[in-house]
Amino acid sequence: MAGPGRKTTGRGGNPGPGRSSGPARRRRGLLYWLAVAGLWALIGLGAMVAWFSWDLPSMADIDRIDRRPAIRLLAANGTPFATVGDLYGDTLALTDYPDVLIKAVLAIEDRRFYDHGGFDPIGILRAIFHNITTGSISQGGSTISQQTAKTVFLSPQRTLRRKVQEAILTVELENRLSKDQILALYLNRVYLGSGAYGMDGAAKRYFGHSVRQLNLAEAAMLGGLMKAPSRYSPLADYEAAKARAAVVLDAMVDADFITADQAAAAKALPARLAARPASNDARYFVDWVVDQVSDYIGPEGGDLTVATTLDLKLQQAAEAAMAAGLDGEGIKLAVGQGALVALAPDGAVRAMVGGHDYSDSPFNRAVRALRQPGSAFKLFVYLAALEAGLTPDSTVVDGPIDVGGYKPTNFEPGYGGEMSLTTAFARSVNTVAVRLLANLGARKVVAMARRLGITSDIPANASIALGTAEVTPLELTAAYAVLANGGRSVLGYGIREIRSAEGDVLYARDTSTTQVVTPKVVGQMNRLLAAAIDGGTGHFARLTRPAGGKTGTSQDYRNAWFVGITGDLVAGVWLGNDDGAPMKKVTGGGLPAKIWHDFMVKALSGTAATPLPSGPGDGDRDLLDQLVDFLGGGGGGGGGDAPSRPPPAAAPGGVGERAAPEGGPSIRYVYPTGRP
Repeated sequence: MAGPGRKTTGRGGNPGPGRSSGPARRRRGLLYWLAVAGLWALIGLGAMVAWFSWDLPSMADIDRIDRRPAIRLLAANGTPFATVGDLYGDTLALTDYPDVLIKAVLAIEDRRFYDHGGFDPIGILRAIFHNITTGSISQGGSTISQQTAKTVFLSPQRTLRRKVQEAILTVELENRLSKDQILALYLNRVYLGSGAYGMDGAAKRYFGHSVRQLNLAEAAMLGGLMKAPSRYSPLADYEAAKARAAVVLDAMVDADFITADQAAAAKALPARLAARPASNDARYFVDWVVDQVSDYIGPEGGDLTVATTLDLKLQQAAEAAMAAGLDGEGIKLAVGQGALVALAPDGAVRAMVGGHDYSDSPFNRAVRALRQPGSAFKLFVYLAALEAGLTPDSTVVDGPIDVGGYKPTNFEPGYGGEMSLTTAFARSVNTVAVRLLANLGARKVVAMARRLGITSDIPANASIALGTAEVTPLELTAAYAVLANGGRSVLGYGIREIRSAEGDVLYARDTSTTQVVTPKVVGQMNRLLAAAIDGGTGHFARLTRPAGGKTGTSQDYRNAWFVGITGDLVAGVWLGNDDGAPMKKVTGGGLPAKIWHDFMVKALSGTAATPLPSGPGDGDRDLLDQLVDFLGGGGGGGGGDAPSRPPPAAAPGGVGERAAPEGGPSIRYVYPTGRP
C-alpha cells in the first residue's frame, strides 16, 4: 500500500478510478472557457444590438414618406416646364410593374434575390474577387433587402452604426415581408436622381409617362440609375445614362433574361427623354415662384401644380437677348451682370432673367437687387407734374438750379433754356426734373411712386428726381406697366393658380385692380414716353410699332437702365456689376436700350401692333406735331442721359410717316391719340 499522501496509479501509469488524464482535463478546460467566452460574446452582441437598436426606426414607419412636396410648374399655355421638390410616383404592387423593369433591376442589382435570406455570401465573395482582379472597388455585395432597409429607414451615411442598423432591419424585413413585397417596396422608394423617388416617379420625370408604359430601353436606363443616381441622371448627363443602360442590357443578357438581339435593338434605339423647353428652364423665375407658394397656401400643401404666367417663347427671347448683349458688347464695356423682366400690361410676368448665368450665381437680380434707377425715376416726377395740371406742351426752363445746396447739372455741359415738357422728358434734362420736383414737393413725387407700386425706401429729397433712391427691376418695370394698363394698378405676379395633387383649386389670383392714374394723365404720359423712344435718349430702342420708354444712368455709370412699354408688353433691362464697379460709360440709351429692342423684336414678332392707351382729348396738339417741332431742332442743351442723334423728321410720304430704323421701308405709326 502506498504511504500517506502518495498518489497511486494503475498499471501503465493510468489514473485511478474517478481520475482523468492531463489532456482530457485540458480539453474540458478549453471547452469551459470557450463556453464562457461564447456566453460573454452573446452578452456583448446583445448589448451591442441593444445599443444600436435604441434609436432604430420602427417597422411601423414602413409606409411613411418624409419628403419635400413636389411642385410642378406650368407655363402660360399649360406646358409643364419645371418640377421642384421630391417627386414620388404611384405606390404599386410588384404585379403592376412591367416584367422588363423587374428583370433589369434583378440583373444589375441582385440576381440571387429570391435565393438568399437577406444577405448573400456568394455575392459578397464574387464582388471581392472582382474588385481584387480589376484593382478597383466597382462592385458591392449589398442585396436588395439591405438596400431597401437603408432606403426606407436610414440615412446614406457610411458609419458602423448605420451598417449594424441596416443588418438588423434587413433581418426584420425578411421575417415580416415576402420577397415580392420587399422588391415592390424598393421599386416604390428608391432614389433615382433629379429629385425623383420610386420607379414611377422617375419614369414620369424622365420620360413623361407612367412606369407601366416602360419599354426595354427605358427600363434599362432606370435600372442603371441606382448605382449612382446623381451621376447617371439623364437630365444631368444623358450620354452617361445611355452608357450605363447598355451595361444593364448586357447584364440582362448574361442572366438569360433577354436575348442578345433584344439588347442590340434597345441599344440602337435608346430611351428618349420627355420634351423640354429650349430655355434653361427659367430657373430664376422658378425660384421666384416657388418661394411664394407657401405664402398663398401655407407650409403643408403636399404635391402641387402651379399655373404660372411664363411664356416660354418670350423667356427664350429674353435669355438670348441678354446673353448676346453681355457676351458681346458687354465684355468690352465691363458689364458683368444684367437683369430683364417682361410683363403683360396687367403685371403677369412673361419672362425673367435674373443674371448672366444661374449656375454661376443663382441670386435673382430681377427681383432682389436694389439699384439706383437714374433718370428712369423721372417717370414719377413727370406724372406728378401732369397730375398737377401741366401738359406735354407746358414750357419749362433748363437752367441752373439750387435746391437747398443741391445743384444738379445735365449729362452734357450747357443749358437749353425754355422748352416744352415733351422735349425735356425726351432729352432727359436733369435740371428740369429737379425744378419740377422742387415746385411740386418731394412728398408728392414719393406718393406718386407709391401709388404705382414702388415699395422700396424713397427719401423725400430733391435728389430722388434723378433716381438716387434704390429700386428693383421688377418693381420699376411694374410701375411703368401702369401706363400700358390704362392707369390701373399693377403688381408683378407669376402665379395664376395653384392646385393640389387631387386637382382642387387652393389659390386663384384675384384680378381686380384700382385706378391709380386718370386716363387723361396716362395718355399725356404715354406721349412723353413715345417722344423719348422716337427721338430722345432712347432712340436705339425704337420699334416699328407704337412704343414708349425711358433711359436711366446712375452716377459713374454704375447702373444703366431702359424700361419701355408697348400696348402688349412691358419690359425693363438693368445692367451693372454686383460689386457696384463702374462700367465703361454705359448709359441707359446704349446697351440696355439695344437689348430691350432685340428682345422686343423677337417677343412681338408675328403679333398685331396695339396702340398705347390714350386719354380723352385734352386740347393738346397732336403728338406727331410736337415730335416734328422737337425733331426739327426746337431747344438745345444736354440731357440727363447720353445725347442722341434724332432721326429724320419725316419721310416723304407726308405727316404721320417716318423712315424706319436701319434704312427699312417707311412705316405708318398709330400714336396714342388715335390719329395718324
